[in-house]
Amino acid sequence: MNDTSWGTPPRPGYGGSTDWGYSPSLGGEVSPASAGPVHEAGVAAQTRPMPIVPAAGGDQDDRDQGAADLGGPLFRDEQEPDIRPQEPAQVPASPQGPKAGKKSAGRDLRAAIGVGLGLGAVIIASLFIYKPVFLGVIVLAVVVGLWELTSRLGERKAVRAPLVPLALGGAGMVIAGYVTGAEGAWVAMAFTALAVLVWRMTEPPEDYLRDVTAGIFAAFYVPFLATFVALMLAADDGAWRVLTFLVLTVVSDTGAYAVGWKFGKRKLAPRISPGKTREGLAGAVAFAMVAGALCMHFLIDGGAWWQGLLLGLAVAASATLGDLGESMIKRDLGIKDMGALLPGHGGIMDRLDSLLPTAPVVWLLMVIFVGSA
Repeated sequence: MNDTSWGTPPRPGYGGSTDWGYSPSLGGEVSPASAGPVHEAGVAAQTRPMPIVPAAGGDQDDRDQGAADLGGPLFRDEQEPDIRPQEPAQVPASPQGPKAGKKSAGRDLRAAIGVGLGLGAVIIASLFIYKPVFLGVIVLAVVVGLWELTSRLGERKAVRAPLVPLALGGAGMVIAGYVTGAEGAWVAMAFTALAVLVWRMTEPPEDYLRDVTAGIFAAFYVPFLATFVALMLAADDGAWRVLTFLVLTVVSDTGAYAVGWKFGKRKLAPRISPGKTREGLAGAVAFAMVAGALCMHFLIDGGAWWQGLLLGLAVAASATLGDLGESMIKRDLGIKDMGALLPGHGGIMDRLDSLLPTAPVVWLLMVIFVGSA
């Protein structure tokens, strides 16, 4: 905070004497004997600097400076003895500690890598050994994701989105999509919405519209979007399509994280997710396009490398938008993570944020490029 924030500056040489006051409004010195007691109070009020309390939300430096000045000497040229307890001497950082200015990864990488490898092993094993087992993995992820989302809505916004019809309807959506196709998924979605409306009627009518709206949003956001993974799985080469979908999404996130952490300077969406940068987005696009060309050429029957380039570009865009979308939800709720089930990752929803909106994109482009069989 600069000096101009502090009333009228004192007259040079004034040391707080009771003989004379200084009044800027009168243009000079005034004798208290001739001014009278009322005027003496006015002069004292004018000569004493009035601190201006910083506005809430201002810079931390300004707030700290204002707090320090309020407890300090009356004028800047006065000295006050320092009676505060001395701070303990700073111990130099050990050689093994983080160096000054070195960027931090921001999370426990060992735990994140370990959990990621474990989840990858489960997914790959279930995907290629027996498809219905992987379908069960999708259903489990959907139910846990719905539990996390409805729990956070209830805790932070007092929204009562009914979990039971959402969980049952979400599982039904995924299974119907795998068995009967997109038509069955839409029918299951309609019945889930109807079940949410009826289930909420068993409670008081206050905030009914708010609660059922949140419930229908949750039904669309988690299980319905996850149904497109089941639609990919139902194809003859469904395991390879799902693997391509997972690989491209993970590679896109990894490319954004690695390039953004190393070279990121320009913010992508600072009000939504301050950690994301334009350089990170470029890394996501580059990594995903290369991975897409390789996957479409080597993993998908009838696929071409140039199709993989387009697929990778689309995945990078949808994964980034999905990540930003969940960041918007978490900022509205005032939380950092949706859960804490996965060390180093947060909750299930913190891993599904990029996958959910990417699933319909990959499904549609796969149908366009190589068909739905």
